[in-house]
Amino acid sequence: MASNGYRNGTGTNKGAIKPPASSNIRSSSFKSRLPPSSNHSPGSALRRTSSASFTTAAGVPGRVRVAVRLRPRNAEESTADADFADCVELQPELKRLKLRKNNWESETYEFDEVLTEFASQKRVYEVVAKPVVESVLDGYNGTVMAYGQTGTGKTFTLGRLGEEDTSARGIMVRSMEEILANVSRETDSISVSYLQLYMETIQDLLDPANDNISIVEDPRTGDVSLPGATHVEIKDEQSFLELLRLGEAHRIAANTKLNTESSRSHAILMVHVKRSVLGEEVAIPTESDKSSHFVKPPKPLVRKSKLVLVDLAGSERVQKSGSEGHMLEEAKSINLSLSALGKCINALAENSAHVPIRDSKLTRLLRDSFGGTARTSLIVTIGPSPRHRGETASTILFGQRAMKVENMLRIKEEFDYKSLARRLEIQLDKLIAENDRQQKAFDDEVERINLEAQNRVSEVERNFTDALEKERLKCQMEYMESVKKLEEKMIENQQKHQHDGFMKDKCNGEGPGFCEDIAVIIKLLEKETHMRKEAEKEVNKLKSQLGQHMDAGAGGDAEILKLQIALEDEVHQKKKLEEEIIILRSQMLQLTFEADQMRRCLARGGSGNAYPGLDSPMSQVRDSLSGHKTPVSALFDQVGVEKILDLLESEDANVRIHAVKVVANLAAEEANQERIVEAGGLTSLLMLLRSYEDETVRRVAAGAIANLAMNEANQELIMVQGGISLLSTTASDAEDPQTLRMVAGAIANLCGNDKLQATLRSEGGIKALLGMVRCRHPDVLSQVARGIANFAKCESRASTNGIRSGRSLLIDEGALPWIVQNANNDAAPIRRHIELALCHLAQHEANAKDMINGGALWELVRITRDCSREDIRSLARRTLNSSLLFRSEMRRLRIEL
Repeated sequence: MASNGYRNGTGTNKGAIKPPASSNIRSSSFKSRLPPSSNHSPGSALRRTSSASFTTAAGVPGRVRVAVRLRPRNAEESTADADFADCVELQPELKRLKLRKNNWESETYEFDEVLTEFASQKRVYEVVAKPVVESVLDGYNGTVMAYGQTGTGKTFTLGRLGEEDTSARGIMVRSMEEILANVSRETDSISVSYLQLYMETIQDLLDPANDNISIVEDPRTGDVSLPGATHVEIKDEQSFLELLRLGEAHRIAANTKLNTESSRSHAILMVHVKRSVLGEEVAIPTESDKSSHFVKPPKPLVRKSKLVLVDLAGSERVQKSGSEGHMLEEAKSINLSLSALGKCINALAENSAHVPIRDSKLTRLLRDSFGGTARTSLIVTIGPSPRHRGETASTILFGQRAMKVENMLRIKEEFDYKSLARRLEIQLDKLIAENDRQQKAFDDEVERINLEAQNRVSEVERNFTDALEKERLKCQMEYMESVKKLEEKMIENQQKHQHDGFMKDKCNGEGPGFCEDIAVIIKLLEKETHMRKEAEKEVNKLKSQLGQHMDAGAGGDAEILKLQIALEDEVHQKKKLEEEIIILRSQMLQLTFEADQMRRCLARGGSGNAYPGLDSPMSQVRDSLSGHKTPVSALFDQVGVEKILDLLESEDANVRIHAVKVVANLAAEEANQERIVEAGGLTSLLMLLRSYEDETVRRVAAGAIANLAMNEANQELIMVQGGISLLSTTASDAEDPQTLRMVAGAIANLCGNDKLQATLRSEGGIKALLGMVRCRHPDVLSQVARGIANFAKCESRASTNGIRSGRSLLIDEGALPWIVQNANNDAAPIRRHIELALCHLAQHEANAKDMINGGALWELVRITRDCSREDIRSLARRTLNSSLLFRSEMRRLRIEL
């Protein structure tokens, strides 16, 4: 049975031979002359009319271009026809082929392009399909069709996906690559429909349930459309490849004698391209001076074009294909539709008055491709076997007749009302904003003038009040001075009169009373002197007692000093004993480990266990990991956490790895964390993370630190011991996704502590967290998103309580673009954490401007509508309604929640 060497997944290329430049053969160029593709100058060949929907008034002639491609011999043909020459002889440099009748006679045929069996897929695309694709990008409809006997490589030429080898990609994939590379993602759109015509029934390959699509013809223009077909928007090449893969899986194929995967239906891929362009500028002369004129701005236009890629089912003879039963009915339907297509091409080639378009749904679908307004390229595929010379001759004659068909190429353009409306809305928004700005400036100026006038009035009133107050104070001071002078004169007169009276009394003998007063004063002075002496005696007595006490205390201090020296000696001796105990314990563990290995070797050798009591702590650790003897939670009672921590410093790498795994498992339980930290486990884990380069040790140690970091008290210990900078260094050095996941989990737990916000930034924790997104592993990204959400929540809480101000540290570190990019991530955990982070960031007004400029406002609006969790939707809605900047921007953009 013949096998198809060009079918998807089985064909191979043997290299491409580039043909030399064409000589004087007819139709040497495979491209038609087309007018310019974009804005046309006044001297352009094509002019636009001003109607809302129109095509070019005069079409451009374009003959159907035909290329022939020869398939190499397959394995069966190489065996069966080994003694026979190929039935065709190609002359690619002359663009002709010879069809042999026998060893002496042959017929010569000329084509637009002749492709040998060595022609590459890229060469086939460039000479057959690329001119059509360029015309589609310029606004013309285009068709590329493959015709030939079953098993000659039609599907290989058109539909090969080339997932393993991109050089083997067919015309469908390469056409979409070029279209995507030449359109604008903002203003242009691409949609695709993938159909099959099976036994005169049009079926949707993208939706198998839609298996009877009707054809609708416009009675005015005669255009054919399929309103029931599925249309899929194409944004990138990967989505298009998935679409082709889905359609190929639903296409009907069967195993015949001529082809193991014979297509039993015609596959039709329709690519609809919609592009926005500007029309030409129109000059309007003025009434006063016809030489001067105004230039009318160009009109926005929409060009709608369609690329149709048709992989026809192969024509076959029942006697050779061996079809029977239902396959026989399929073959009849295929041959009837191909026969109807041949009749239409014959009628068009002979300029017949009647073209039997309605004899088949295939001819109705290809109405625009042959004799219509589309630019059409046909590639006919043939095989070399002389056994199929009749089918090869029929295929060549089909291509010869198709070369005589003339099409009239036309561009279809529509007035782009939507684009114009959007542009006018933008201009209106700008005018409104400018008017608001001018009105605000005017109001501000009026307010400034009023404020300045009020300030001047207030200043005049204040100056008048100050002057009046100064004058009043001056009068009061003068009045008070006058009164004071009068009082001084009065007192002076009274004293003068009293002095005169006193001198008179003294002279009259009143001296004894005065002497008694002096005696009383002397007694009081003596009493005070006596009390002072008594106080001095008491002070001297207390000083002597204090000296005695100090002498007694000096002897006590000497005794205390001796006791302290003895105590320090005891501590030093105890420390030396502890060190010796640790050394002896490690030696004992090593000996028990060696004994345990010897016991297991003897047990494997069949001699039995001669040492049943040699179950060392290391064997208990290993057995705890494997689940053979003791669970991890019982190691505290059987081995002890101190012994396990000592094993972390073992020289044996396997011992060290098993020990750090046990510590990580113990740290996962909150009841064990306090004992691990008290025993120095956190310090040991940080030392492992700092000193060892073994990836397993680093990963498990980071996981244990992440478990300990769930406790708030441990978080502060991690910070004090330099754990944040150490985790940051590990994040920048590690490449293993699981290690990065553990480190990201530890930093994410630290991000939930309000006291560590500034330390996390200063020691590189936030930068390290954002740097781990380079891994792109979902688990790592989930931990990064959780850390960002925790950090943003702490910042929001601090801002609400008035502890901090200013914009977020996350925004300062450049995290906002990544947050916005992953706000709608396909992974639910990542999306949920990012949505919470956006809500917390938006609660602080200082972040609003940066979030609006970074596109976060649109994500917040989407969260209020599409988020699966009601609490997050409510939080986003409250946040947007509580922010003045967000409300103002939503009013400007006419967004309603």
